[in-house]
Amino acid sequence: MKRRQFAAVLGATALPPIGAWPASAEAPSGCGVPMARRDGWAVAAVDGDALVDHDALCRLADRLAVLGDPNVHAVVVARDGKLVFERYFKGADQVPGPMVGLFGPQVKTVAFDADTLHNLKSVSKSVASLVVGIALDRGLIRSVDEPIFNFFPELADLHTPEKDRILLRHVLTMTLGLKWVEAAPATEKDNDESRMHMAADPCRYVLGLTPTAPPGQAFFYNTGALTLVSAIVRKATGRPLDEFARTTLFEPLGITDFEWRRVRGDSDAGGGLRLRPRDMAKIGQLVLAGGRSNDQQIVSSAWIEASTTPKIEATDEQLYGYLWWLGRVNAGGRVVRWIGAQGRGGQYIRVVPELDLVVAVTAGYYQDYSVQAFRTQFGVFRDVVRAAMSSRS
Repeated sequence: MKRRQFAAVLGATALPPIGAWPASAEAPSGCGVPMARRDGWAVAAVDGDALVDHDALCRLADRLAVLGDPNVHAVVVARDGKLVFERYFKGADQVPGPMVGLFGPQVKTVAFDADTLHNLKSVSKSVASLVVGIALDRGLIRSVDEPIFNFFPELADLHTPEKDRILLRHVLTMTLGLKWVEAAPATEKDNDESRMHMAADPCRYVLGLTPTAPPGQAFFYNTGALTLVSAIVRKATGRPLDEFARTTLFEPLGITDFEWRRVRGDSDAGGGLRLRPRDMAKIGQLVLAGGRSNDQQIVSSAWIEASTTPKIEATDEQLYGYLWWLGRVNAGGRVVRWIGAQGRGGQYIRVVPELDLVVAVTAGYYQDYSVQAFRTQFGVFRDVVRAAMSSRS
């Protein structure tokens, strides 16, 4: 697919702009000012370069905290390679528990701070894309054009002419062409994701599904694709995906605290990662910098370019690369493109190359697919983009 213009996404479903809300109160002293920590982030001085409209971001955060919102848990903003804003809130979160496999995650009220790990849900998929890129860079995986069954010789009995055309690139673009019912509130008790996790062989479950379209023809969101990705990385590197990620991605980025759940011995690459929001922003900054951090090329610029180039038209007028979402935001009459990792419940990392901007947000809308919930989630991002634009207007 040729590079094309990014479509507008959720343009009519965002929050009213920051300027429409009362600006009566000056930003409280220290509101949202990132603290200098030994985690590799440079911190911008509020009175230094005007990287964002800081007062506007404080009003946004105060509105989220005071007006009975919603369930936004954290907003972290980086610009020009520096942290410029961070704010944490209190809300209901899904936390790991010993009975998660039988009854689902526990829900608890958490007072979030800079050290709190957060459930990233499908943001995990985009992080897994970076891990695949590192394996490709090192020659451990030969090509995205490798037939999928080359990785799974033990599943030879599942071969069909249709399935033999599935390549790794089709897994990475959600275009396998296999029938799949994704987990959502409406399908909570009847979905392939749950059935896959209960199967004796999750990869066999995924590749045993019925073909519905030729591979590469249509986007159909499929968390089962990441079960295949996780197994492929383990087979190619000799280590579970989370362990390979630890030494090749997280440690070079200075990410020392994370959790990545495993299911039947393999990392849950589809949604099992927990990170701090500041570390989510590091992932975004790595993408913004073409795979480079601290004078080290962690992921090749070629993979960053390939994985964030549109490959297929996805949903909600967004496009899709190799496990990365691509869209546009209209903020104050100016339209800019973004690259994003997005997860159920309002988790996202969005990168705006034109503004040298990274936004990381966590939230707790796990069971809320309402229009209002999506307005809040996208509205926070759109208002941060406005604050970045107005700072240099």
